Amino acid sequence: MRLSRRHLLVLGGGLVALGALAGAGKAAGPEEIAMRGTPRGERVWFSPQGLAVAPGAVLRFVNRDPGNSHTATAYHPAVFDRQRRIPAGAQPWDSGLLLPDQAFEVTLTLPGVYDYYCQPHEMAAMVERIVVGRPGDPGWKGMAADSEDLMPEVLAAFPSLDAILASGRTEAEGAT
Repeated sequence: MRLSRRHLLVLGGGLVALGALAGAGKAAGPEEIAMRGTPRGERVWFSPQGLAVAPGAVLRFVNRDPGNSHTATAYHPAVFDRQRRIPAGAQPWDSGLLLPDQAFEVTLTLPGVYDYYCQPHEMAAMVERIVVGRPGDPGWKGMAADSEDLMPEVLAAFPSLDAILASGRTEAEGAT
């Protein structure tokens, strides 16, 4: 069967459009959140410390600190009986201790504010805030009230919702 030039152009255009549609449905790769520390361990942090993502985002926590083990642990009663600082109905998580170069992934589907911490380094203010969606989105859960079980220094380390929404990501002060 011999196809005319016109048929070939239509067929080729259809294949290009089909390829574009297939690519559009693919989700972006995970958003990496690095667990970092200074060489002697005097300072530890998540990088970024504040992050805005869309619902359904996959976060990949990677321990990039060669000298420490870290966790990514949601504030939630089901995880070490902590006061909830993630949206009601959201799945809490705990990565367990991650050795250097190990990783853990979690998917955040409900819009709202998610606060989490590193278990061994919470008192060193190794905390992060993730904003999923934007205020006003359907199902938005906002921020949890300040937890009575957190030290003022830890509460002060969380970046503000406004700063995260304005830039999309914030870094810990003095992070390198």
